[in-house]
Amino acid sequence: MTDAKFAQTDPEWLSVLEELRAREPIFHTAAFGRTRAEWEHAMMPEYWEVGASGRRYSRAFILDWLERNPPVEAAEAGWRTWDFAVRRLGGEAYLLTYTLNQAGRLTRRATLWLRDANEWRIAYHQGTVVEAEVDDQMPGA
Repeated sequence: MTDAKFAQTDPEWLSVLEELRAREPIFHTAAFGRTRAEWEHAMMPEYWEVGASGRRYSRAFILDWLERNPPVEAAEAGWRTWDFAVRRLGGEAYLLTYTLNQAGRLTRRATLWLRDANEWRIAYHQGTVVEAEVDDQMPGA
């Protein structure tokens, strides 16, 4: 059974979708930032994330890691993204979801974006490794 609502965006939020799409994958596009100061500005103070491994990472950890290990530019690395969708959660909070292929490593991504004084900032991010590109199927089926 397939639910077509996985990657749908209400037409009212298409401009938001395009604004946020340009900033993803976070840390891997110039639109999100290239320096520690830009990353700090783009992240809410309470930001945290769950990596594809399931490990939790704090804002401080991520900032220190990025400073020591400058991220690659997604487009230059040949990474592909698709199935972008955005849902307004309330107020100025939006959930952006998409699929990312990093040279054969397939993940589903979710970023919680907040519009703060007309600027976009992230509050949370999660990546989940995809074993197979099949949805709505019982495990082992």
